[in-house]
Amino acid sequence: MKARETEPTAAGAATGDAETGRAAILRAARRAFAFRPYAEVTLRGIAADAGVSASLIVKHFATKERLFNSVADFGPAADQLFAVAPDALGRHLVLTVVRSRREQQGDPLLRVVFSLGNDDERTLLRERFEQQITARLTALLTGRDRALRAELIVGQLLGLGATLSLHRAGATALATPERLADLYAPALQRLVTG
Repeated sequence: MKARETEPTAAGAATGDAETGRAAILRAARRAFAFRPYAEVTLRGIAADAGVSASLIVKHFATKERLFNSVADFGPAADQLFAVAPDALGRHLVLTVVRSRREQQGDPLLRVVFSLGNDDERTLLRERFEQQITARLTALLTGRDRALRAELIVGQLLGLGATLSLHRAGATALATPERLADLYAPALQRLVTG
């Protein structure tokens, strides 16, 4: 069965189609690189999972290495996570993680935990995660123990993502993002404010 193409079919096709294809490729690639070693991941496998052609992946990313580097980039996730002032950060972090899981079928951070690549790949993911997420969060915080508080906040966000993954049909799946934020965000906000 041929994979569905999401490339624009006419010269005036909407940019949204291309972005939808790119987003589907990145979601599939995150899953693939998180749960299989780099050497076992193929562009054809990612294309099949994304519902696109392998040629569309090549069009957007050129090579498997560049696709992996895009997956290993936590910068866009950091931009979303840290898009508000510190006094509203706890709630925003929870809402961003929950909504990302529900709307984009993926967690912005969890891939760093489940990566099964070789030592070099895991090291690259963890180094980028540390630089782009933990260090950036540390820079946003003020007061004592900023680095420790940032690590604890990140740990709680990873725990939230893991809980949402494990209990897809449970109470967390039934709760609205706002209700989850009501319950979970105060603890994060205490760490934010110190």
